[in-house]
Amino acid sequence: MGRILVTGAAGFIGSHLTDRLLELGHEVVGVDCFTGNYPRGRKLRNLTWANPDDGFRLVEGDLLDLDLREMLRDVEGIAHLAGEPGVRASWGPNFALYLERNVRATERLLQAAWREGVGPFVYASSSSVYGPDGGRPVTEDCRRRPASPYGFSKLAAEELVGLYARERGVQATVLRYFTVYGPRQRPEMALARFISAAVEGRGVQIFGDGEQVREMTYVSDVVEATVTALEQTPGKTPRTYNIGGGTRTTVNGMLDAVRRVVGAPVEAVYGPPAAGDVRSTWADSGRAARELGYRPRVDLEEGIWAQVEWASRRSMVTSPA
Repeated sequence: MGRILVTGAAGFIGSHLTDRLLELGHEVVGVDCFTGNYPRGRKLRNLTWANPDDGFRLVEGDLLDLDLREMLRDVEGIAHLAGEPGVRASWGPNFALYLERNVRATERLLQAAWREGVGPFVYASSSSVYGPDGGRPVTEDCRRRPASPYGFSKLAAEELVGLYARERGVQATVLRYFTVYGPRQRPEMALARFISAAVEGRGVQIFGDGEQVREMTYVSDVVEATVTALEQTPGKTPRTYNIGGGTRTTVNGMLDAVRRVVGAPVEAVYGPPAAGDVRSTWADSGRAARELGYRPRVDLEEGIWAQVEWASRRSMVTSPA
């Protein structure tokens, strides 16, 4: 089995992908710069099961500074998940950080992949590139109108992936993830905040009226789609796929599901809508089903149960009654 480079390997999705690739017999070079979005110790715990004896090597550093030629030695594929997340934080002075970590870092990695002849190159993009969905499922060919600087930065990186595929032959695939949740989810994300509030017996802030609708995708489904994309041999034009979970719920519905699973009331404190927060996300994942064999397998209630149990085991929240 080949050696795969996973960027953002200590993060939420990246650590799950790392575990799965090692389970399948790949060697993994995991790269992470341990940004301050949440504690370093928590990110290191995400890599508990990534054992050097099983072929894992962690490289700590920034993609803008690392010796990428050395890092890509004997690498046969790249899963590029690293980046600066978050819609609300991307406005104003922070945007420079999004350009650095989502656009410039992607271009530098693409350049290195081209020079070293490494492929396939799988880029983890986001449903945020679409902006408002117009009340219907979006296909990959729908117009892209990002509603936040974060979404713009992800779209700009997508364009770079396409450019390097067309002009320099990088074998690339773009995956647009829709609201990924599950164990190891970033603590500032809605579901993680709701679970913490439920088991700690406190209220939780909701931006807007809570009737925003989200397509929810469990992390193991996203990982399987990414593994499959790594096994493809794309053509000169990169293929783009929506990766949705097939389950949609409002933010209020998400909170109600947490209440049921944890068995505790949670008071919702409503505030102004967040800048750049779209009213609805809705994926048409038909292309991924046809070409990648993608089938989401975990429904929302089951996924929330798994996330609550993980949070309890990690002592990040009080064990539910």
